[in-house]
Amino acid sequence: MPRHRFARPAPAEPPRARRPAASGHLASPAARGTRTPSATVTVPDVTPFVPVAPPRPPAPPAPAHRVAPQGTGHRTAARHARRADRDDSDGKRNLPRLDPAEMRVTVLIPAHNEAKQITETIASLRLQRRPPDHIVVIADNCTDDTAGLAQLCGVEIVGTRGNKHKKAGALNQVLDSLLPIFGPQDAVMVMDADSALDSGFIHNGVEYLATGRYAAVGGTFTGKPGGGLVGMFQRNEYARYARDVRRLQGKALVLTGTATIFRATTLQEVVAARKDERLPGLPHVYDVRVLTEDNELTLGILHLGFRILCPPECTLTTEVMPTWKQLAQQRLRWKRGALENLIDYGWTPITRSYWGRQLLSLIGILVITAYLASVAYSAIWLGGIRLSPIWGAVTVIFMVERVVTVRQRGKTQMAVAATIFIEMVFDVFLQIVQARAFWQAAWRKERKW
Repeated sequence: MPRHRFARPAPAEPPRARRPAASGHLASPAARGTRTPSATVTVPDVTPFVPVAPPRPPAPPAPAHRVAPQGTGHRTAARHARRADRDDSDGKRNLPRLDPAEMRVTVLIPAHNEAKQITETIASLRLQRRPPDHIVVIADNCTDDTAGLAQLCGVEIVGTRGNKHKKAGALNQVLDSLLPIFGPQDAVMVMDADSALDSGFIHNGVEYLATGRYAAVGGTFTGKPGGGLVGMFQRNEYARYARDVRRLQGKALVLTGTATIFRATTLQEVVAARKDERLPGLPHVYDVRVLTEDNELTLGILHLGFRILCPPECTLTTEVMPTWKQLAQQRLRWKRGALENLIDYGWTPITRSYWGRQLLSLIGILVITAYLASVAYSAIWLGGIRLSPIWGAVTVIFMVERVVTVRQRGKTQMAVAATIFIEMVFDVFLQIVQARAFWQAAWRKERKW
């Protein structure tokens, strides 16, 4: 494959297909006009998905002045918009500004055997302060009642056809048909079938997108109940991640698949860039070769010169892995996928910080190995645990960090974190999984989901 050129192309409005009006398939008048509940259309697995766009008036030009946001949640987006007016020194690209009220949001929910979660996910969308204009559940090779339950909730169901590429392939089948008929005012939200949005997610996400400063807005998440001890560890981990994102003012590294809203024109440009070999992968939104399609898409959007954000107003809950085995499989896929995404993109101004984090991760593996070896040496050869002043200081710093970063989870979790050794089990587990990911990536073992 020829070397990919990460040049930033001049923004151009994508073509918009005009087709005769027809009922069903996402683009019915009810779905493409005012916000009304989605029509229920079941598409069997043997039927290809072909949306048909009704005629619609041309999109109004971007307003010469910004529409003033109103109410709680608007002020932060307005502040970012004003900053966009006065600060373009970062060299990033702005998109055309829009009136948030004129934007249309289509939600895509890829689901494989998610009968236990899908109704809660759809309910969280129905209860949004700003409900989506259309909801589509992509039933991907399901053998349970996911499609039937989703249909009872009054959303559109699309069955994948011959999909062998899991979530990325399922989304591509629908996006390949949707994007050609979407215009500048369209937004696409992709969310996992095991996630539940907090009520202000879409409202606030659209406000940020409408400023034109951001090409995509992701969410920060906490863990759902369950999973016993391993579930508790994950909820603490997610709380720390959300805290880090807030401290960085929404500058997250990844637009996670749990829930992200994209400007449709952003996804159209990603497809065009893949077609022109400016980005890796075939000309679809998601690269089906990779293990972490959301991480790869994030890198693609950043290499096109756009900004992304995970604002504190966009929050949700997501399922935790219930067993150590499932958690190990998930984290091995995440870590190895991130490494391979970086290998695909190489060393660029965008990936430098990502490579730096991988280096810090590798150093962390070495440090914790040395720490545990020192403790074991003291216990076995010196008859008791005797930490040197250096390791003692490291222990105190680690304890304080653990307690402070989990404060929002309550006093019980702060007490658990203060013991160090309880959460050390989880930390060592993650370090082992990361070490395995480094090993597999170095030796180019077969990629497996």
